[in-house]
Amino acid sequence: MSDYKMSTKCVQSGYTPGNGEPRQIPIVQSTTFKYATSEDMGKLFDLEASGYFYTRLQNPTNDMVAAKICDMEGGTAAMLTASGQAANFYAIFNIANCGDHVVASSTIYGGTYNLFHVTMRKMGIDFTFVSPDCTEEELNAAFKPNTKAVFGETIANPALTVLDIEKFAKAAHAHGVPLVIDNTFATPVNCRPFEWGCDIVTHSTTKYMDGHGAGVGGCIVDSGNFDWMAHADKFPGLTTPDDSYHGITYAEKFGQGGAFITKCTAQLMRDFGSIQSPQNAFLLNLGLESLHVRMPRHCENALAVASFLKNHPKISFVTYPGLKGDKYYELAQKYMPNGTCGVVSFGFKGGRTAAETFMKHLKLAAIETHVADARTCVLHPASATHRQMNDQELAAAGITADLVRLSCGIEDLTDLIADIEQALAQV
Repeated sequence: MSDYKMSTKCVQSGYTPGNGEPRQIPIVQSTTFKYATSEDMGKLFDLEASGYFYTRLQNPTNDMVAAKICDMEGGTAAMLTASGQAANFYAIFNIANCGDHVVASSTIYGGTYNLFHVTMRKMGIDFTFVSPDCTEEELNAAFKPNTKAVFGETIANPALTVLDIEKFAKAAHAHGVPLVIDNTFATPVNCRPFEWGCDIVTHSTTKYMDGHGAGVGGCIVDSGNFDWMAHADKFPGLTTPDDSYHGITYAEKFGQGGAFITKCTAQLMRDFGSIQSPQNAFLLNLGLESLHVRMPRHCENALAVASFLKNHPKISFVTYPGLKGDKYYELAQKYMPNGTCGVVSFGFKGGRTAAETFMKHLKLAAIETHVADARTCVLHPASATHRQMNDQELAAAGITADLVRLSCGIEDLTDLIADIEQALAQV
């Protein structure tokens, strides 16, 4: 459905029922699949035939939803994972192993930062974190001979920095590595990173794509644009025989557009098993069907809230890339002219105490470890999602002790503003 508009893809892509088949995608709630002969199943294990044999690797429901997201992003192949964290881990670990190096933006989500800075470092993978505002010279200086990828977020959570995708893609490609971008906050409705030079996109589908706080999940999409064989020495996992699959060379057998996701499924999902449940995939699809309708409302509410807070005497700063005067406004207009996201970050002149008092008195907005929901929610990152960071790391991530992250839902705007106003009155 590549010729259709985004609105149509949200509703229709990924599954076309045949005569007499279910109109909605079926939930294939089964761990295993029956075959007539061992030879038939053997072809699946040898990657000689397409099909399903165990849901830990693949499931029809998941593949239908992954195909929809793939079409929305304009990619060639995609897979669902159990969470956004799993998606980011798989996307990097699929090409970077012990002894390798990755360049990443310093303002990425705290959970991802910890995954890279702590957990994956224990696995022998080194990371260099650079400011998203770095110069081209500073960015290029971060690369090493063993660098295997560059990672960033379209809109960082919760710093709301906007990545200059073309700048980071140019540097990545100059050093022969792919650019991986987490597109969770913008969604393909507002930004399609592949059109600006990105190679791999990840999502925490738990956020706007699901949109209702119903199911945790993640997704990886391959653009099909990165030529693995042209950089064969850097990516032996894709360009040399895999002994665990009878000597298959993924880049040769599945081509430029299929190698990355096939390897990620056949190796990493096989061994780590972070599969999204078919039930969650079904719920995700329901969310995707209304994503194109919800995102404009999220952005409309967030822009109005940011404008209101900007002039309030108790607020020290407001960060929202869709707001004129914001540091990232021009970049946002370039990459996301139709809207950014529904999240607003702001600080209080009264510091951490004022922030906590404000949050305590909110009635409509709920304090949650969540974001990008149909319902408005709020969080104090320094006490929650970024709690593991020290002051220096918090500063590099664009987070201060007084920062509050407000995720504007799709409620009536007048009710949202009224709730914020009454809570501010208590500060």
